[in-house]
Amino acid sequence: MSRVFEGVPISWHEQIINLLAERVVIIDDNGMILYINEGYCQFIGTTMEKAIGQPVQDVIENSRMHRMVKTGKAELAAVQKINGSEMIANRFPIFEDGKVVGAVGNVMFRNPEEWRMYRTKIQNLVEELNYYQAKAQRDLRSKYGFEDLIGSSPIFLAAKTLAQRVSGSNSSVLLIGESGTGKELFAHAIHHKSTRASAPFVAINCSSIPEHLLESELFGYEDGAFTGAKKGGKKGQFELAGGGTLFLDEIGDMPLSMQSKLLRVLQEKEVVRVGGYKSISVDVRIIAATHRDLEKMVEKGEFRQDLYYRLNVIKIDIPPLRERKADIPPIAKRLLKKLEARFYRNGIELSAEVKERLMQHSWPGNIRELENVLERSINVLDGKMIKVSDLPLYLRDFEPEDGSAIHSNQEVPQSPVSASEPLFVQPLKETLAQVEKQAIEHALAVTKGNKLEAALLLEIGKTSFYDKCKLYNIK
Repeated sequence: MSRVFEGVPISWHEQIINLLAERVVIIDDNGMILYINEGYCQFIGTTMEKAIGQPVQDVIENSRMHRMVKTGKAELAAVQKINGSEMIANRFPIFEDGKVVGAVGNVMFRNPEEWRMYRTKIQNLVEELNYYQAKAQRDLRSKYGFEDLIGSSPIFLAAKTLAQRVSGSNSSVLLIGESGTGKELFAHAIHHKSTRASAPFVAINCSSIPEHLLESELFGYEDGAFTGAKKGGKKGQFELAGGGTLFLDEIGDMPLSMQSKLLRVLQEKEVVRVGGYKSISVDVRIIAATHRDLEKMVEKGEFRQDLYYRLNVIKIDIPPLRERKADIPPIAKRLLKKLEARFYRNGIELSAEVKERLMQHSWPGNIRELENVLERSINVLDGKMIKVSDLPLYLRDFEPEDGSAIHSNQEVPQSPVSASEPLFVQPLKETLAQVEKQAIEHALAVTKGNKLEAALLLEIGKTSFYDKCKLYNIK
């Protein structure tokens, strides 16, 4: 007996055999049964007392064990007829000092039905695996093409035309535009029309990932690189985007320490995982985007000049919505179609008054803000026509550029309300929004326009304060 097996009590051996194989038989080199377990005996209709010591071919119908022990060649998944059915068995020779001294056999499936049930179970698992693999691949594909970029204003068409022309190139592209202008849609469209369209499109937002995690997210990590690291390591976004496009959104928010590492990868075309030493070649096209003025950041030392020039091979300026107001109606129409599917509605339209009001707004949040406005309107919509009364408060009553206040007839009565007319009650959410806007304007007045001090006075975070200023169009 092998010394490594000496520690296992002999009383355990039979139990171990029965756990490893439900139906098992062991023979010597003459084909005599040395052991057969209870499960096998029940299967063939005999007992252990009757079977042990007998020739295997006399006990098990159509057995090949006595032949296989002579050839010394294992027989895997062999079909054998027993009790009028076909079962599937494995047969293995046992060697000692290079010589066959016996054999062991076990029944895998007692009948074709048992095999079919097992095969169905495996097939279901394979199909489930294929589904999730396909889903993962779809998630790494571009979701939009240039046909999804809506607009006919000259300034927008110029940006769209340039993007179409450079799609076939492998050069880096830098998309400049305010938040919500559709920079990611442009990135998707460029990849979709490129020669890399069949390869992955991977997007990562540089501002949403903590600095200490950004390196491992971009470049991956090796097994044991840090506490909590996934066993076996993890591929980074550069590896996942291999052969395709990597979209680095909000590149202007990337820390300087990471900028130098990114530059090295772009120059050398290889990455080293966190905790690793091996260089991994990567072939990706970079599309970067930001709402920041990178040239000013370079002047202030907040963005590496060499990285800026590496990214700024092809620069595309995406205009804000306020500079292409003629595009608002067709964009709104496309967004409504998208929202109709989400809300299981159809045939929703904008009234002429609403279209005019939308074109008068400055849209600091751009297309993203427009989509939010339309979604809010559908939530409160009664019917299929969106009216001014369905719009958020700040669009129903605001100061246009000419200084004349615009009021919704539904909210601001032009004459005293008679006793027979019901008083208008504004929704609580919109009342609170109005009060919040006034509080922010008051805080800015007190601090003489200093937003950081105003945020401190209001006891809210800087990011939250800037978001609310954009929401309420507070300059």
